[in-house]
Amino acid sequence: MVTLARAAATAALIGDPSRLAMLTATLDGRAYTAGELARVAGVAPQTASGHLGQLTAGGLLQVLQQGRHRYYRLVAPEVAALVESVMQATASALPAVSAPATGPRDAALRRARTCYDHLAGRLGVALCDALVESGRLELTDDGGALTQAGRRFLDELDLAPQGPSGGAFCRPCLDWSERRFHLAGELGRGLQRGLLERGWIRRVEGSRAIAVTPPGAEGLRRHFGIAEGLRPAA
Repeated sequence: MVTLARAAATAALIGDPSRLAMLTATLDGRAYTAGELARVAGVAPQTASGHLGQLTAGGLLQVLQQGRHRYYRLVAPEVAALVESVMQATASALPAVSAPATGPRDAALRRARTCYDHLAGRLGVALCDALVESGRLELTDDGGALTQAGRRFLDELDLAPQGPSGGAFCRPCLDWSERRFHLAGELGRGLQRGLLERGWIRRVEGSRAIAVTPPGAEGLRRHFGIAEGLRPAA
């Protein structure tokens, strides 16, 4: 139940300029480190940690642990709507906030690359989004499962995992450059293996980059609804 005290506390959290800058930076749906958000807000790392602790305790941000790193992102779309409403109400006085630059500078690595044994970059994130948005994959911060429709879909394309390997079936992996989830685990391995075998993608020699082939661009568009922009310019 929302009380006046709770509403006032939330308003106070958003009302601080440094915290509002951090929240505004995360409106793109990505997750950022404390250091990156400190630079966005123009405060010292120690000060940023205090602000992030308050935003997390107040239920506006959540923490994602990826290896040794901690990332912060908005808890829910409702928080984004709240922040945007504040921005709209004060648009004439609110300075522009730029999201931090993340990931490699190499455009090819940002488009698509390997992350251990699965796909990362915009391609990896786009595949994850496509499966979730079509109702073929149910995904949480802890894991995921294919629906019956999802299993049939991947079986028909020969992209389903070939069998249990003793690891997690599906594990969300926070993408280094996109700062959103791509798919690891058996499902992620199956997608990478299948796309390589179909000739939809190919490895770039001497690099972790993955190139989308012309048949792959058509197949990804037709079967997954993934838009243009994954192939390098001619």
